[in-house]
Amino acid sequence: MTNFPPRFGIWALVHGSRAARQDPEEPFDASWERNKNLILEAERLGFDSTLVAQHTFNPHNPALGQLEAWTGSAALAALTSRIEIIAAIKPLLYNPVVLAKMALQIEEISGGRFAINLVNAWNKAEMDKAGLPFPEHDARYTLGDEWLSVVAPLMRGELVDHKGEHFQVQGAQIFPKAATRSGPRIYIGGESEPARALAAAQGDVWFINGQPIEDVKALMADVARRPRRDQPIRFGLSAFVIARKTEAEAQAAYERLAMLAELDKPQLAKMAVHTDKAVVMKQTMAKSARVGTNGGTAAGLVGTYDQVAERLRRFHEAGIETFMLQFQPFEAEMRRFAEEVMPRVGQGAKAA
Repeated sequence: MTNFPPRFGIWALVHGSRAARQDPEEPFDASWERNKNLILEAERLGFDSTLVAQHTFNPHNPALGQLEAWTGSAALAALTSRIEIIAAIKPLLYNPVVLAKMALQIEEISGGRFAINLVNAWNKAEMDKAGLPFPEHDARYTLGDEWLSVVAPLMRGELVDHKGEHFQVQGAQIFPKAATRSGPRIYIGGESEPARALAAAQGDVWFINGQPIEDVKALMADVARRPRRDQPIRFGLSAFVIARKTEAEAQAAYERLAMLAELDKPQLAKMAVHTDKAVVMKQTMAKSARVGTNGGTAAGLVGTYDQVAERLRRFHEAGIETFMLQFQPFEAEMRRFAEEVMPRVGQGAKAA
C-alpha cells in the first residue's frame, strides 16, 4: 500500500469530450474559458491535480479547436491557489533549455504546484504538419531520455554541460531556481519497455493507462523493481468514472456513451492512419470494449457509489497514489464524484 493518501485529478478538456464527441449533453467545447472554469471548480471541489495534454492540432478532428497546453497552464497557475498543474510535453517540440526555463517560470507563478508529463508522441500527422521529424518508436524514447537528462537538472537549478547525440548545452543554469522545493515534479507516460526504463531512471511518477487491477499490479511491480537514483517511484492511473446510485443506472449511462461513441468511429479510423502502431497505449486500449481515452472504463470504475469507491481503494492499496479521472458530461459528473465518491473513499481509508 502506498504511504501517501489518494489524490484525485482531472483531465483538462483540451480537445473536447473524452468518451463521445457527438453527445447532446456535452457539445464540443475545448475553449480556454471552459477549461479555466472547469479547473477552478475542480479546485473548489477538492480535486488535487489536473493534467493538460499537449497537442498542436486537435487529434480527433483537425478542424476543431485545441487548447494550447503550456500557455494555458501558465494562465491556470496564476488563477489557481492549490491544485497541481501538470503540463504534458513532447520532446520533439521544444529545445530542452527553453523548455526548462518555461517550466521554472510556471513553477514560480504557481508557487510550487507545477509538473511536467513527458510523453513521446503517437500522432505522426501532428509532426508532419509542423515540418518536424517523427523517428520510430524506440528512437523517440532515446531522444526523450537525453532530452530529460538536460531538462531535469536545469529544473533543479544545476549548472549543465551536455554533449550528446541530439543536444549540446554549454554552461547552462537557469535563474531563479525553484523557491519552495527542488523543482517541478516529473511524470512519465507510456507502457513500452523504453517508457518503463525511462520512468524508472528519471521519473518521479509513472502514469499507467486504465486497465484491470491485476494488470496494473504487474506493471507497477515491473517498474518498482528497477534501480533508482533516489526516492522510490510513485504511480498514477488514468480512468473514466461512471458512478450512480444503482448498478442499473451506471450500466445505462455506460451504454448511452458507448452507443454515442459508435458515431465517432469514422473519424477515429482516419486518425488511426497517423497513429504509430508501436505505441503500447493503443494496443492496451484495443484489448477490451470501453469508453474514454487512455484506457477509459477498462479500469472498472463503473458502478454504484460504494462500488466505485471500493475499487478506488483497492487500486490505492495496490500502490496507485494519483487518479487522473475523466467524466461525461464532465462538469456534472465531476460534481457527482466529488459529492458521492470522494467522501466514501476517505471513509473507507479511515476504517481500514
